[in-house]
Amino acid sequence: MKISTITNLAYAVTLLLTALSGIAFIASDRMAAAERRSVEVHLALTDLGEQLEIDAELRTDEARLYVMRGDPAHLAVFERVNEEEHRLEDLARRAGDLGASGEELELLKRITGTIDRLEGVETGAVEAYRAGNAETAREVLFGDEHYSQHVRLVGDVERFRAMVDRRTGLELQKAQIWADWLGLIARVLLASTAVVFLAVLYFVLRRRVSVPLTQMTGIVKRLATQDFAVEVPHDGRSDEIGELTSAIRIFRENGLERERLDAERRRDLKMKDLILQMMHRMQACQRVPEIAEVVGRFLPQIFPELGGALFVRNEANTLVTRVGAWKLPEDMVASFDPEECWGLRRGQPHHSTSKRDDVDCQHLAEASDSVLCIPLSAHGDTLGLLSFADVSGNPASIREYKAYLGMIGENVALAVANLQLRERLTRLAVRDPLTGLLNRRSLDEALATWAGDDAEGEPEPELTCFVIDIDHFKRFNDEFGHDAGDTVLQTVAGILSEIVGERGVCYRFGGEEFAVLLPQVSLQEGHRIAELIRTRTATLTLSHAGRILGTVTVSIGIADNREGRTVRTVRGRADAALFEAKASGRNRTVSDGEMPRPHGEA
Repeated sequence: MKISTITNLAYAVTLLLTALSGIAFIASDRMAAAERRSVEVHLALTDLGEQLEIDAELRTDEARLYVMRGDPAHLAVFERVNEEEHRLEDLARRAGDLGASGEELELLKRITGTIDRLEGVETGAVEAYRAGNAETAREVLFGDEHYSQHVRLVGDVERFRAMVDRRTGLELQKAQIWADWLGLIARVLLASTAVVFLAVLYFVLRRRVSVPLTQMTGIVKRLATQDFAVEVPHDGRSDEIGELTSAIRIFRENGLERERLDAERRRDLKMKDLILQMMHRMQACQRVPEIAEVVGRFLPQIFPELGGALFVRNEANTLVTRVGAWKLPEDMVASFDPEECWGLRRGQPHHSTSKRDDVDCQHLAEASDSVLCIPLSAHGDTLGLLSFADVSGNPASIREYKAYLGMIGENVALAVANLQLRERLTRLAVRDPLTGLLNRRSLDEALATWAGDDAEGEPEPELTCFVIDIDHFKRFNDEFGHDAGDTVLQTVAGILSEIVGERGVCYRFGGEEFAVLLPQVSLQEGHRIAELIRTRTATLTLSHAGRILGTVTVSIGIADNREGRTVRTVRGRADAALFEAKASGRNRTVSDGEMPRPHGEA
């Protein structure tokens, strides 16, 4: 066969293999784009489902707080969150634009329907409260129907997340498999192209380019095995060898760039996977220190070059306290005033550097080279601070990860906000919102617990019970208004908490009645505490809105479980003693032991 024929055939084969290799590279790149699209769809749909659930919970909370407290501020927040929920529902109806499947759209339609039903129930309750039917409104908002709809919403959102995770995971896996296969095909085709090309050079230009060809063969072989560390010699000739050398150099540079991009992609996928794992763990946390522990375990894996700390503000917003730290000195600041941090002042991430190109946060050590302060904000409130510091000597690492750090800060803020909201709801369930004392439900549970000890056959620990009633309380409401009555209730509750202290537990029993349980307190000490409460109250003069309310007195009934009496009857006997104190002229303390004991009482 003639050399020209061999050359032409080799040329044709080379062109074909090159074209196929290029097609394979393009297809592989498109598969990478499909991977990114799957991740973007997953994040967008998951965030949409989570935000629908969060806003529905916030709207429910504000509606409940409004019908419980009557504060217009809660109604305003309710309406604002309701508008935001409508916007999210519109987005959910157009979720097909975000890449949602038909099944996911149907589930989103069901979720928005449940949210609409919850909105109807809550709006009806608000209107009932405005119309003066406060009890009806509370029954609706805390009723079984509202609860079942809310449980259904939570379940549907969880199924939606699982559905999106499953679908996008399969799409991502499929795209990855295709990308790997296409990349392999491209490499095989490229290697084949190199073999054909080298064969042509060997047979046609052996004498002229034997030495350069020998060198380039080794280079091409190493490049074919993805060994892009090989050095390509510079050849200034303008013939085919020079052109080949330039092409191989470009190929090597492209290979190095692709290898770098592949490494970045693998690192990004690993970072995203760790971030998702961290978010899932945070969602299962029950306390803020647990969130700090989760963050402290995952962030050093995600960002090995960075140390950091998590700070949470107190309820008065006067102090920010560290609840967790990683890869930072032990003597770092444990708490500081929020005004010392520019990130908290501005409500935006603030980067302090050793170059002093911006103002530095006052809570940082002077030796800090690069520190990023990210305020934790959720639902319009600033909850704390997430601080990151470079520990690798490369200050640019923080700027490189700034977008990821901001996203992590948002998720940590939402997790902390959800826990704090859960804690507030728990406190509302066991405490009286006006006085801050434990409520009647807590009193019943405490007495049932004490009575349960007797049911086990063991001797009951000594327990003294006060039942306290504010004398002529209706007079304060009638003459000065209900706000003045609330002031009286809060003042008496403060006196009880101050005098009883750690020796017992105080409750608001109902209306103007209070109760105190004193375990392991002698009868004489119990009388002394009761008299101290009564005299302290009687000597206090209150005023409200510039008007003197006059003297406040209380009547106290005391009972205990001594001398054969039991905890099961202690509250009833204390009530009877209170009735006797009021019948005897009020402003006095009467003990159950001072009253005639009914025959057969246990």
